[in-house]
Amino acid sequence: MDLLIDTNILIDVIVHRDEFFSCSKEIYDKCVNKLCNGYVAAHSITNMNYILRKSISDEVRRKILISICELFTVVGLDSQKLVSALHRSEFSDFEDCLQDECAIDINADYIITRNKEDYEASRIKAVTPAEFLKIC
Repeated sequence: MDLLIDTNILIDVIVHRDEFFSCSKEIYDKCVNKLCNGYVAAHSITNMNYILRKSISDEVRRKILISICELFTVVGLDSQKLVSALHRSEFSDFEDCLQDECAIDINADYIITRNKEDYEASRIKAVTPAEFLKIC
């Protein structure tokens, strides 16, 4: 099964967000252990670097992000995805639309996110980690 993992899921694992950690870590582990094919959009890496800069040192942050790039397949952005996302005004959040464009590119089965309401206009079904764990 091909899964595009949203930024928030990876951050849950990295910073051990108590209320979300367990399910997010299960998804992470399924991808790392190759029970599912885990993909991460390239812009998620830059977003995580920015978000985590206040709580994690530069050296440690870089090691974590390198590890994610090695454990997951990174889906790149190009002008076609960017223009397509810019035309999709049904999304209120451009970054979420880019996630969907990346998921479309890899023909993902699901986008795994905690904010599935942000993906109502998504062409790829978005589910929470808990919902996915019930499916598989």
